[in-house]
Amino acid sequence: MRTKPVSATQVRAYAAKALEFADASVSDLAAGRNIAATSLAIHAGINPADAVCGARLGKRAAGEDHDQVLDLLRQAGPDGAAVERRLVLWIAPRDGPFVRRSAGCSVQPDELSVTD
Repeated sequence: MRTKPVSATQVRAYAAKALEFADASVSDLAAGRNIAATSLAIHAGINPADAVCGARLGKRAAGEDHDQVLDLLRQAGPDGAAVERRLVLWIAPRDGPFVRRSAGCSVQPDELSVTD
């Protein structure tokens, strides 16, 4: 699995970006900009995964195969497992083994205890 190291500063940035993408997605959805809202929602899911993996493991997934992030999230403890359960809905194909529905996920920057 290809990974990249993640610093504490990057963890906080990923968490903040997750919130910004989520807020923008809700706003675009309310305005009827569904395609933009969908793209923003995807990024709102990717960034919490990077934040949690970075905080708990010091690295994030960086490969072409998006399923690899699921394995990394499972290694990241309860926080990672919680994000994994929600993220799987966005990256799994409709006919794949993870067809299910759930609520979205957000990570608050102050929920992740990290040090540089």
